[in-house]
Amino acid sequence: MAETVADFIWSRLRAWGVRRVFGYPGDGIGGLMGALARTKGAIDFVQVRHEEMAGLMAVGHAKFTGEVGICLSTQGPGAIHLLNGLYDAKLDHQPVLALVGQQTRSALGSNYQQDVDLQSLFKDVGAYVETAFVPAQVPHLIDRAYRIAKAERRVTVVIVPNDLQQLPMEMPPREHGMTHSGIGFEVSPVVPDRAALERAAAVLNAGERVALLVGAGALGATDEVVAAAERLGAGIAKALLGKAAVPDDLPVCTGSIGLLGTKASWDMMQGCDTLLMVGSGFPYTEFLPKVGQARGVQIDIKAEMLGLRYPMEVNLVGDAAASLRALLPLLEARSDHAWRERIERNVAQSWEEAHALAMTPADPINPQRVAHELSQRLPESAIVAADSGTTSVWYARNLKFRRGMMGSVSGTLATMGCAVPYAVAAKFAHPDRVVIALAGDGAMQMNGLTELITIAKYWRRWSDPRLIVMALNNRDLAYVTWEERIQAGDPKFEASQSLPDVPYADFAKLIGLDGLRVEDPEAVGPAWEQALSADRPFVLDILTDPNVPPLPPHITLKQARGFMGAMLKGDPDVGSVLTNTARELVSTLVPGRDPQR
Repeated sequence: MAETVADFIWSRLRAWGVRRVFGYPGDGIGGLMGALARTKGAIDFVQVRHEEMAGLMAVGHAKFTGEVGICLSTQGPGAIHLLNGLYDAKLDHQPVLALVGQQTRSALGSNYQQDVDLQSLFKDVGAYVETAFVPAQVPHLIDRAYRIAKAERRVTVVIVPNDLQQLPMEMPPREHGMTHSGIGFEVSPVVPDRAALERAAAVLNAGERVALLVGAGALGATDEVVAAAERLGAGIAKALLGKAAVPDDLPVCTGSIGLLGTKASWDMMQGCDTLLMVGSGFPYTEFLPKVGQARGVQIDIKAEMLGLRYPMEVNLVGDAAASLRALLPLLEARSDHAWRERIERNVAQSWEEAHALAMTPADPINPQRVAHELSQRLPESAIVAADSGTTSVWYARNLKFRRGMMGSVSGTLATMGCAVPYAVAAKFAHPDRVVIALAGDGAMQMNGLTELITIAKYWRRWSDPRLIVMALNNRDLAYVTWEERIQAGDPKFEASQSLPDVPYADFAKLIGLDGLRVEDPEAVGPAWEQALSADRPFVLDILTDPNVPPLPPHITLKQARGFMGAMLKGDPDVGSVLTNTARELVSTLVPGRDPQR
């Protein structure tokens, strides 16, 4: 059989190193699906339950491998469904290439069935969006889309009309108007020049109280970040996407920063006189030093992210690890350790507070305890994906990551329903590692339940079958409820916030997985142990209290007024909310004190 355009696309992507694609079939990609079958497994097709999940799995693949994630969807509604996953990639700077089908070329613009203007649809999300019209165009479209995605860590989209997919492949002739491309791309770390590094070092060396803030851009620079902190006598705070960049058991690691952050991070930022920001676009500037309080140096591979959150004195374009290695010889070691010792005391106190808060009684289970009990049992090299909502809070504050672990959330888009597809992608990429998804019940009902079916379809392929999905079952869209109370000063609106109680563990068993419902706080630890020793994927359905407050490390007067206003307006859970808030405050003020006394 002669090679078709679709056959060529897959052979070209394989030459680029692609081995897996996430997608859902449809008539708009019939030619691509047939050609994919003819690869005989050279490129693995993972069938998801919805195209949005294909996009999110491609993001998860990129986050947990550093490779370009590939997703595939049909035309019309399939392409539209894909969009949310692609925006997740765009906003978290992840390399994803989407192959999208399209209606027959002759039907375009005729109001034909599923005739959607895909160029316009993907215009904002894609750094490169092009439609193929003739076979000779396809080589450079695939090559350029892959190269841009990999080099710039951005989203690219190649649209392939369904009639073109099945045409015989014709390489471009050597004549005017034709272009010839090839594969290959060598990544060389970008390092600032000597003069720029010296300016940065002068600022950092002059500082007496240096704070580091690292994000996803520092995930490959753990040793260099730790070495810089050691040299500068600095503490290290982490943006949410940078949680795995530095081990949480490091005495100067203050943990997460921001609304989901720790008091140790807050105190460090309020007390520092110098800020070194590496690979982070952390958006909440109210948690950074006051403007004028600290001198600043920032390192980022993307110039567009420099000086965006804080008026830095020196902005360096460069790879985090390579730039820090070049900067380190210019940094002076500190002889005064008072600042570092202060940070270490605050870090130790933050972990004591986290423990006290986790053990505070709730009805029936404190959600912080769920994460706390997991933290003590995290296997080596575990991968954790957390959903948007209160699960992100407990992931950020309560999980103590060790070196070699990985984790992520939907950072900038903060989309619901990312944890389970991220976890599935992680398991395909690392079938020998334990993967854990921390999902809220809203996310489980949105798409998590359906992707359990995907897990049931594929889990026997994995050398280690342990993929644990924890459903934080509080029967409430809890984070939004708390936002209504604190930000808007409105009481909980039950019609919008209350969720039905779903037997998630029973559903898992029904489709061949295993699971357990947990209603007793003393059973949480043993439940994690049971899930971690299971011989197949496991769903933990843990009933938790929605009225445990995800308090930020610093509460403003405006937030306090909003909260009290919501209570005075007749919040339906006012008694439980006030009781839990009082317990939290007692545990925070007096770590280790029994909150029941």
